[in-house]
Amino acid sequence: MKQPTQHFFFDAHLDLSMNAMEWNRDLRWSISEIRASEEGMTDKPDRGNGMVNFESLREGNVGIVVGTQIARYAKRNSGFPGKSWNSPAQAWAQTQGQLAWYRTMAAEGHIRFITNKTTLNSHLAEWELNPINTPIGLIQSLEGADSILSLQHLEKAFEGGLRAIGPAHYGPGVYAYGTDSEGGIGQKGKELLKEMERLGIILDATHLCDQSFWEAMDHFNGAVWASHSNCRSLVPHNRQFSDDQIKVLIERGAVIGSVFDTWMLTPHWKRGISTPVSENITLEIVINHIDHICQLAGNSLHVGIGSDLDGAFGKEQSPADMDTISDLQKLPLLLQNRGYSEQDITGICSGNWLRFLRNHWDGLAV
Repeated sequence: MKQPTQHFFFDAHLDLSMNAMEWNRDLRWSISEIRASEEGMTDKPDRGNGMVNFESLREGNVGIVVGTQIARYAKRNSGFPGKSWNSPAQAWAQTQGQLAWYRTMAAEGHIRFITNKTTLNSHLAEWELNPINTPIGLIQSLEGADSILSLQHLEKAFEGGLRAIGPAHYGPGVYAYGTDSEGGIGQKGKELLKEMERLGIILDATHLCDQSFWEAMDHFNGAVWASHSNCRSLVPHNRQFSDDQIKVLIERGAVIGSVFDTWMLTPHWKRGISTPVSENITLEIVINHIDHICQLAGNSLHVGIGSDLDGAFGKEQSPADMDTISDLQKLPLLLQNRGYSEQDITGICSGNWLRFLRNHWDGLAV
């Protein structure tokens, strides 16, 4: 294994448990073993193209990740058949299976749960001294809140370590409307946000449709981030943030994680036809989105990495100059060549997320 490289990385969005439980990937295996095990499989679009495992995270010096639980519910006539569970109860059970996998990996020493400022700081200190033998730090997040059956379930999830929630994913949800749908947060959404605020759970604004986004900003006074989103002015699509949305997030002290899915990096991507090479999509294009946010903010304090690598896509739909997540280490030099200072680069790689969490967790009884 390569020794960890210079820059420490914090990736704010990885669907690790989804890959383990739905894709049946053992992230303890090498990347080559995972890819070989999927040769000839066609049930998922990214078979044989996985980019994330524990080894590649270490090779990239990715010492902290936000690991999701994800299980969407959709009504039968919602337009999302086959992509969601048929009841919130099934979705809850799926997230609990994913949580069980995280806990098993923690028991084996592959990951370590980070839930407050004390565990954050102690993890960072240990990683700096002995990164090879330190578990990868993991902050639990829920992508789409459909699986939260009640506010009592929310409190139980919080007690189990959940620290961030995106109220919606794709389509209409129980608490809000997500990507490719339209609607507001409603009474249930307002109650969810109120309880999240009471508990100190971070609101992840990613995937909220425009109406739900603006209503959430009006009804939630707690900490807000956007774990994995890019810029609508560069790639026009409702999945991306408009400049006005980015400016409001900046005003709220948010950090926005740049996402590496190629269809979110170029307006010309055609699913099933385009390739990263044919569209000349490299990490330079990711930096275009990073730079756009920095220009709107007037500084580099509100952008980080939320790669979403292996988020139902793999190498076939990632920047062409990446083979695994360890290639995040190519970013610092590219940022330097764009004129970013070492302080800026450190912030983008990890420091902005760390500052956000320390500020948020100060004074919270967690």
